[in-house]
Amino acid sequence: MPLDHLPKSDLRLAPDEIDPVLELNVDGASPFLFTSDHYGRAIPRMLGDLGLPENELTRHIAWDIGIAGVAQRVAHALNGHLIAQRYSRLVIDCNRPPEAVSSIPLISEATTIPGNDGLTQEAKARRRELFFDPYHRRIDAVIDARLAAGRPTVLVSLHSFTPVYAGIKRPWHIGTLYQHDRTLPPLLLQHLRAEGDLVVGDNEPYAVSDATDYTIPVHGEKRGLMNSGIEIRQDLITEESGQAEWAERLVRIFTEIEAALVSPRPSHP
Repeated sequence: MPLDHLPKSDLRLAPDEIDPVLELNVDGASPFLFTSDHYGRAIPRMLGDLGLPENELTRHIAWDIGIAGVAQRVAHALNGHLIAQRYSRLVIDCNRPPEAVSSIPLISEATTIPGNDGLTQEAKARRRELFFDPYHRRIDAVIDARLAAGRPTVLVSLHSFTPVYAGIKRPWHIGTLYQHDRTLPPLLLQHLRAEGDLVVGDNEPYAVSDATDYTIPVHGEKRGLMNSGIEIRQDLITEESGQAEWAERLVRIFTEIEAALVSPRPSHP
């Protein structure tokens, strides 16, 4: 669908379009605060299909396949608060610094995004105002309230990754992503590797950095929270059965980690 007729800075959501931010278990008692930056693949009606065929809009370039089902199940089972972004990363990527080239991509993997070509600074700012800012303001507000109430808060950002990238197969079933935290990521690695049937990535297939990530550096590290990203390989969670299996595994592991974090260490004479 050609987009040249659209006023590129005059983007708005119709009253019947979904809110960018989805929340589950707002009053959840768990110390784990879950985020999902690439949970959904909605595109605002005014942007049409961004000039892409439907088969492109269901690929990883548009969202993190399978992670929504995992995130919902984990949040429900642990009574944890989940904050998720419903709109596609092709509209604006909510885990990229807004000034990054990849924030509103012209090319994702090998796919050109016609609807993102030729955007003015005003149009880019409007996308940030409508989708990026409400999501991250909400995460900030929730962390503020939890800290003010003295509630333990551990940030976990949930993602999925493609089994093949640039023609290279990725062997990992799951990976932990982090930058500075030396508490939660080692615990996750320890518990995941203890499963015995997993190839576990240590900062694989990605590593967190201030240049390429937003949620963990800004909401986790700058706020002094224990934090980690989790990446699950998409072919393992495409179907509901896989989502349920991985959610059950993560719930068990997070329950064990929570017990380890709150248990007093034995004293030695």
